[in-house]
Amino acid sequence: MDLFSRSWSALRATIAELHDEDFALPSGCTGWLVRDLVCHLLIGAQDILITLVTPADAEPTRTALSYWEIDTTTPTGDDPLDALIVRLAAAYQEPQLLKLHFDDVGSAAGRAAELADPDRRIATRGEVLTAADYLDAYVLEWTLHHLDLIAQLPGEPEPPAESLAHARHMLEQVTGATFPPALSDRDALLIGTGRRAPSDSERVELGDLAGKLPFVLG
Repeated sequence: MDLFSRSWSALRATIAELHDEDFALPSGCTGWLVRDLVCHLLIGAQDILITLVTPADAEPTRTALSYWEIDTTTPTGDDPLDALIVRLAAAYQEPQLLKLHFDDVGSAAGRAAELADPDRRIATRGEVLTAADYLDAYVLEWTLHHLDLIAQLPGEPEPPAESLAHARHMLEQVTGATFPPALSDRDALLIGTGRRAPSDSERVELGDLAGKLPFVLG
């Protein structure tokens, strides 16, 4: 849960420092601009607030790892939900309005996570998890989306090193794959999820694993 707070705080801080013109740049998510990604993160923060106050009596059906599933379809940006995000983001018109709304909801989600009982069982997407597992699952999402956010913004702060390492470990556990030690945590995440193609030398390092990529999480 500490890693959730650190990864979320780092992501929120990066968004707070964005300039208006940055919102029109492509993000690392196919078909989305930075403004679309920020809108997606805002909805993610709303989901956290809703889930943390949705108690469940049943035994947990998922953990932080089994929360994620591998999708065989590479995103194209044409999914109806993806298209809805684009329309919602455009409705803000001014980047500052989106930034302010994100800051309000994002701050609330961060506080709710800090106050959550880690052992409390909560329900989301028809599944039951402990609050600790639910928030832990989001470390992977926040870390990947932090990398997406700065894809065209060189010089912007990267996710915390501990978040990158934990997200890599989670990706390896979810997929059953082990990325070569020569790959940094950042590169393992980007290549492993198809956010960039491996170089020739990286492909050699990956060996048979290269033919199984990318892993799309859903």
